[in-house]
Amino acid sequence: MNRCAQPGCAGVVDADGFCDVCGMAPPEEPAHESAAPVPATVASAPSAQAAPLSPGSGGSGSGGSGRRGMLGAGLVEVPPVPARDPASAIMPDPRVPEHRRFCSRCGEKVGRGRDGRPGRTEGFCPHCGHAFAFTPRLRPGDLVGGQYEVLGCLAHGGLGWVYLARDHNVSGRWVVLKGLLDAGDADSLAAATAERAFLAEVEHPNIVKIYNFVRHGDSGYIVMEYVGGRSLKDILLSRRDAAGEDAALPLGQVIAYGLEVLRALGYLHGVGLLYCDFKPDNAIQSEEQLKLIDLGGVRRAADAEGPVFGTPGYQAPEVASRGPSVASDLYTVGRTLAVLSFPFRGYTGRHLRSLPPRHEVPLFERFESYHRLLRRATHPEPSRRFRSAAEMADQLTGVLREVLSAEDGRPRPAASPEFGAEQFTAGAEVAAAGPGGGSAPVLAVPEPAAAASALPAPLVPRSDPASAFLAGLTARDPGDLAVALSSAPVTSPEVKLALARARIGLGDPAGAESLLDEIAEERPGDWRVDWYRGVRALADGDPASAARTFNGLYDLMPGEQAPKLALAFCHECRGDGASAGPYYETVWRTDPTHVSAAFGLARVRLAAGDRAGAERVLDAVPRISSDYLSAQLAAVAAAVRGRDPGALSAAALLAAGRRLESLRLDTERRAAFSAEVLEAALAWARSGAGTGAAGTAAARFRSGRRLLGTPLREPALRARLEETYRVLAKLADGRDVRHAMVRRANAVRPRTLL
Repeated sequence: MNRCAQPGCAGVVDADGFCDVCGMAPPEEPAHESAAPVPATVASAPSAQAAPLSPGSGGSGSGGSGRRGMLGAGLVEVPPVPARDPASAIMPDPRVPEHRRFCSRCGEKVGRGRDGRPGRTEGFCPHCGHAFAFTPRLRPGDLVGGQYEVLGCLAHGGLGWVYLARDHNVSGRWVVLKGLLDAGDADSLAAATAERAFLAEVEHPNIVKIYNFVRHGDSGYIVMEYVGGRSLKDILLSRRDAAGEDAALPLGQVIAYGLEVLRALGYLHGVGLLYCDFKPDNAIQSEEQLKLIDLGGVRRAADAEGPVFGTPGYQAPEVASRGPSVASDLYTVGRTLAVLSFPFRGYTGRHLRSLPPRHEVPLFERFESYHRLLRRATHPEPSRRFRSAAEMADQLTGVLREVLSAEDGRPRPAASPEFGAEQFTAGAEVAAAGPGGGSAPVLAVPEPAAAASALPAPLVPRSDPASAFLAGLTARDPGDLAVALSSAPVTSPEVKLALARARIGLGDPAGAESLLDEIAEERPGDWRVDWYRGVRALADGDPASAARTFNGLYDLMPGEQAPKLALAFCHECRGDGASAGPYYETVWRTDPTHVSAAFGLARVRLAAGDRAGAERVLDAVPRISSDYLSAQLAAVAAAVRGRDPGALSAAALLAAGRRLESLRLDTERRAAFSAEVLEAALAWARSGAGTGAAGTAAARFRSGRRLLGTPLREPALRARLEETYRVLAKLADGRDVRHAMVRRANAVRPRTLL
């Protein structure tokens, strides 16, 4: 046997050429990944013709691409679970507790004690007469299939006992034998047979590996790898034992588990299989890897006759009537995420088919995107859920970035699988207040049309016949863009969408709507039609209608930033800064490439009187940004504009002066903003701030420091301000402005004795 060549893996390469631990093929046979298409509508999922999935997300649907130690998607550290000594996992007294004994045919209680006497472990159901047996069929020392020595029982479940054994034919390796709970039950026997056929085809590092299928006496057993770790259920219970019944796992850790499960399910779906019964019991973490186990419910997607297994609280509501599907598998992932991430009381009762209201779950209140993701994953109507594991993984990864950024304040930007960059920064214009203009806003709320034009555009899929032509367009002006689009080699849906956006920019909402109607007929359910309808409504001055559309798209794509930015613009344009603020903050904190969100958040904080908070946001705009200068000028204005002189301080004035001096500005803008800072300083000095006995220290502080090269004393400030006004008068375009500046200079000049 050859040792595995993958770094850090202690496995052995089997005769089939794959490692028995990590599942990796030899390096000379690289795995291939294929991303599932992403269909959609506002009521369902992104369109199959929409932009391709982001790199890496396709792993959800990739076949056999081995990975080891990647739990956490490179974004979050998940505490490793030490591999458990197999011998220590053996049950000393293998019994099925009475409270877990049910008839496999009718589901009624069986084998229960009465009058102080223990219940029978074998017998017949009093309700339907079906035989039951809860005793293990194998004993330690039994040799199964001529090579597997039974060491004891590991666990019991809905489909049978699980035994630990040693394979005498392959280096004495540990294996697991899974048998039937009730050998006389036809459904259980059919499930085991199906498991044998299906699992022989499965080869994925996140799914337990099946080695063999053997018979012993009148029973059959699946031989699979031993995964020596802890189930997600056990990890959750340990957390509650340590921190109380209301404890849950950290959300980042839960999402990391979800991403691993989606990769495994995506692989199964890609080969035409459905898992059917995912829950926290059926995934084990060992070291830094997660694996699906207990695949007894696996069936072919096209199988309409076989038995269906599931667990109340996790199984989708339509399975009993319509059968399992990809959508029902993803439903189980959503329910599992919920159970692991917050104290989900009533998930098998009152909330058997629903989530608790948002206001009842603090986690939902804090992380709206996570709440929306769970709502979509567990929607009662299958068509409203995610359509593929890859799509759900993309959105869950986006939510994970938001969660981690909210927890530690560090941004986690990433390229969107659905949207391009924002077109330009909206609301970044900072005008000098001018003489006597101290009440002017530092940053004005952008006009709805400007906000709409700044929003990111959906990506053009490479499958569109005009994709190369559209990728080569450089025109940003709507008129120029419309002219360029008129020469497109083919009038594809993507060309029509681009032309619709140009019509919106030209102020032609009727023309844009006509094009969108055409596309909606050609592509029913394409979410991008709704996106541009929202853009059109916002540009047309109807932010309330636009907000309804963007809210639906946020439900559809909870991990995307573009719908949140659009909602923030809509709320702010409606005058509801309190509702806009959280969306701006989420977008900016997660992905600083959306600079419009920074200026929006600064505007909201300034409106709420939080000048320091606005300055912190503006200071976070990176130097490499084309809007860095605007952000710094806005921070200067935020420090002094419209402030009561008594609220100012020498330190704040000097900081504003230093910030202004550090900027490379043309003469006119430097003079205009210098005048504003000097006006504030003069008003502060004239107010008497820092005078008297309490102001001695402040006076000493002022005497040694200079604001824009000028001492913080009234005569010096007057002289410098007069000089600045006269510079502005010389640079003024109009006669009225020039005269106003001269008058201001004359009024502020220091008094002299003649």
